[in-house]
Amino acid sequence: MARRAASLHDLWPRLDALARAAFPATATLLGAILLALPQGLAGQSALSPAWLFAAVFFWSLYRPAALPPLVIFALGLFADLQGGGPIGLDAIVLLALGAATRRWRRGLAQQSFLLTWLAFAALAPSGMALSYALTALFTLTILPPIPAVAAAALAIGLYPLLALFLIRVHRGLAHGAPG
Repeated sequence: MARRAASLHDLWPRLDALARAAFPATATLLGAILLALPQGLAGQSALSPAWLFAAVFFWSLYRPAALPPLVIFALGLFADLQGGGPIGLDAIVLLALGAATRRWRRGLAQQSFLLTWLAFAALAPSGMALSYALTALFTLTILPPIPAVAAAALAIGLYPLLALFLIRVHRGLAHGAPG
């Protein structure tokens, strides 16, 4: 009986650690699902890419182990399937965003919010431009650039609000982590 109690006692810290490790990927996926549901919002189709860009950037910067490339790839495939675009396109773009963020991580993670936001403001249009170019290449058509520009602007404009939420969550995850 004491052995079973000890194993249950060990189970809770392990479940807690697993939940903390899975939260960034799970929250990113749930956010994308919620934003994909029809809500009648103007420009709603650009909200999901803005959320995915912000979440992949944030978690790749502050908790890269919680959002490894395989998870980013899976999130991108989900975005491809829900968006109806070429399969693999969003996966490639999100992987590139995650890789660029990880590359800058050492210098960016300790910077002020403003500098972090400026880095995101540089990466978001680059990611949207890559998405635009790959979509045009895959479909062999010249697309109007306004949707890509609007999506990048929306991502940049919403990043402070999204980051404020994610910073609180990140601190909560770090604060409660077994030390």
